Amino acid sequence: MNWLTGSITEILTALKAEVKLAHEDNQEIEEQVRQIIQQVIQNGDKALKNYSKKFDQVELEDLFISKETIDLGYQRVEDEVLKALEAAKENIVSYHQKQKQYDFMDTEKQGVLRGQLVLPLARVGVYVPGGTAAYPSSVLMNALPAKIAGVEEIIMVTPPSVDGIPDVILAAAKIAGVDKIFQLGGAQSIAALAYGTETVPKVDKIVGPGNIYVATAKKQVFGTVGIDMIAGPSEIGIIADETANPAYIAADLLSQAEHDTLARAILVTDSNQLAERVEKEIYRQLETLPRKEIAKQAIENHGMIIIASTVAAMFTIMNEIAPEHLEVQLLDPISYLHEIKNAGSIFLGDYASEPVGDYFSGTNHVLPTSGTAKFYSPLGVYDFVKYSQVTYYTKEALAQAKEAIALLARKEGLEAHARAVEYRFK
Repeated sequence: MNWLTGSITEILTALKAEVKLAHEDNQEIEEQVRQIIQQVIQNGDKALKNYSKKFDQVELEDLFISKETIDLGYQRVEDEVLKALEAAKENIVSYHQKQKQYDFMDTEKQGVLRGQLVLPLARVGVYVPGGTAAYPSSVLMNALPAKIAGVEEIIMVTPPSVDGIPDVILAAAKIAGVDKIFQLGGAQSIAALAYGTETVPKVDKIVGPGNIYVATAKKQVFGTVGIDMIAGPSEIGIIADETANPAYIAADLLSQAEHDTLARAILVTDSNQLAERVEKEIYRQLETLPRKEIAKQAIENHGMIIIASTVAAMFTIMNEIAPEHLEVQLLDPISYLHEIKNAGSIFLGDYASEPVGDYFSGTNHVLPTSGTAKFYSPLGVYDFVKYSQVTYYTKEALAQAKEAIALLARKEGLEAHARAVEYRFK
């Protein structure tokens, strides 16, 4: 792992340089994605099938997954897995129901009614990653908040394979209430959702994490459709002192490193002794990991141990990193909660291991990455609604306000605005 020490100013300067590098556009990928999107716009399903053959090595006759195929996949999944998915669903639903927002109306002034309507999106597209692993948990995390919000139709896309879509993905989609599934991945699937094809319906918003091609495509179609966020590789930050267990820390750092060779695993501590023990423990645990090569590359290229001088400095540094997942492994971790300014999902104490949030606690695991937790939030029910404002004035109420409205309109040089109000009293 890479070690970073020095004054807090030196550490923050180094981190800012790293963030700037991470956010630089890859012009080659940008252009490749732009061409893929144009091909899908022009050639629809034909382009989608061509790209599936080119990128996934799968020749598709049908892009759509039938209800019969979904039901058969569900039936092949082990009972204990189905029970675990149902239990996770229960927790996700109970957590996200608390995020629901409601219409309001107020009548603070006589003759004036103001309000807000909370309206669900009509149709959303959910991207569920495939490739090196299957992510049924991502199906639940994306679809269930949309169901709670009242979205009318949920369209799911997930990359095809020569063996078909994994049964556990189909089962999770059935449990979550997904309406339609298409075996599509990569930038081409994002283009299909954004613009529609002969088979794939156009959606209002696209959510869900993916690789750099998916993230780039979401960025390029934003404006035509809404998106949740532009997600990068997974990351975890851990704040710990000499009281923490190095084996726990190493295991949690590796839980994110095994996702992707670009994943970031970062420990910030004020204890050199703990840092050394964690590093040794990481390499010990790596030896028996099935995804050892992926995790090892992530740890060696993007893993980091930062030595801070004080507990306050640890939080200052981690707030600058703004990690996707943040663990606080200090004595009485809850007392430090308000020191955290920037983090996607926060895990407090030795036993709130990050995978608890990935799979079971009910908090969402679709999270802002690459420092964007400074201004983005975890995926939630609020991502699947829009807001409309409501205004009603009586003639008497407008009469009291008309002079102020006309004055402000003329101050801005907009005479027609002023006259629109005044004409009602001629």
